[in-house]
Amino acid sequence: MDVRRCSRCLYTEHHPLGIYLDEDWLCSGCRVHEEKDELDWAEREQKLITILSQYKNRNGNNYDCIIPVNGARDSFFIVHTVKNKLGMNPLLVTYNAQYNTDRGIRNLALLRTVFDCDIFTLTVSPQTIKTLTRATLRRLGSLYWHVLAGQTVFPVQVAVRLKIPLIIWGAHQGVDQVGMYSHLDEVEMTRRYRKEHDLMGLEAEDLISDDDQIFEKDIYQFMYPDSHDLANVGVRGIYLNNYIRWDSKQQHEDMLDLYGYETAEQQRTFDRYNDVDSFVYSDLHDYIKDLKWGYGKITDHVNREIRLKRLTREQGLHIVESYQNKPVGHLDAFLHWLGTTKNSLTFILDQHRNPAIWQRDDNWTWFKHQTVIEPPEHLVNRHRLTASEHCEFELTANKRPDYREEHYVLLAKGWPANG
Repeated sequence: MDVRRCSRCLYTEHHPLGIYLDEDWLCSGCRVHEEKDELDWAEREQKLITILSQYKNRNGNNYDCIIPVNGARDSFFIVHTVKNKLGMNPLLVTYNAQYNTDRGIRNLALLRTVFDCDIFTLTVSPQTIKTLTRATLRRLGSLYWHVLAGQTVFPVQVAVRLKIPLIIWGAHQGVDQVGMYSHLDEVEMTRRYRKEHDLMGLEAEDLISDDDQIFEKDIYQFMYPDSHDLANVGVRGIYLNNYIRWDSKQQHEDMLDLYGYETAEQQRTFDRYNDVDSFVYSDLHDYIKDLKWGYGKITDHVNREIRLKRLTREQGLHIVESYQNKPVGHLDAFLHWLGTTKNSLTFILDQHRNPAIWQRDDNWTWFKHQTVIEPPEHLVNRHRLTASEHCEFELTANKRPDYREEHYVLLAKGWPANG
């Protein structure tokens, strides 16, 4: 399969969220990203303040909003912005992904401590999660379905249960990566987007199966509230990146200065900030992404930094080449957790290799046969951005240097009051 590559970033036309290249070979993601340097963000923030004022609980008998959090991503920035800067009283909500790193657990404990927030945590039975994961690996080639399902539904369930209508999310992936919408569209969280993109078209109810021994009692924690209940509460989920100029790297570094949480080296990307709470996300999960789509998280991260003028296109290509084919680092930990073998997992994952990208040679060794067509040089020069900043990610000291990430941790103690 021949695919064209964008004349500015490194995305091709083959993207899970859908992407469009115009006559200049410039992708829709790069086009919408230009809005970050064109919009009046002070005006956008004022609009956000107006929205939040409608949800402020005046009599103090309930929370103002819900913020989904975890031990990585932009959780510190979102809570800092919503609580400390905009004066809202949030309830934090977190889904226990169960692929926890010790560092991620400490970061989450630090988060709830320094912001002095109440937090709701959902931990589903580990045996149930393993059963679901075996099924989603077989059906979708996904070990992360339960995480995406839990992270996107538990905050909505809590909103309905406690009658807190406003949920505040960070960045809308479709806006930030591929330009699915303009920032001005102010797209909000929807069940349809969740099903089609986050859940790969498979709702929790679709997993019920005698063959997989999955019954309604196993999936009710992942079921979306019905429309009647949502309407009664008036639940809506807004994305901060529609109102605040989103720059994940800069946001992390501002928050690291304030709160000193932990960053980490990751196996298949140079980003030391995002997803350090999971031992599979930038590891085995990312390897599976490459099997399906022909690229990994390193391409997402490099494209973000090219668009934010911290990397040149050529530097980005070199970085992708150095990380794309790195081996999985925590395979044994995942196999031990799931109770399976490497051969069994390999057999399942090979069924999900994209035949438009992968073929086997005469020795039955897999190789990529997809041809990436590079843009004409004059178009690259026309749309080239000049890198004006350094692109280094801070590596903080490990606060538990003797700990080795060799096994899975379900839960851990909270952060000590003395730090």
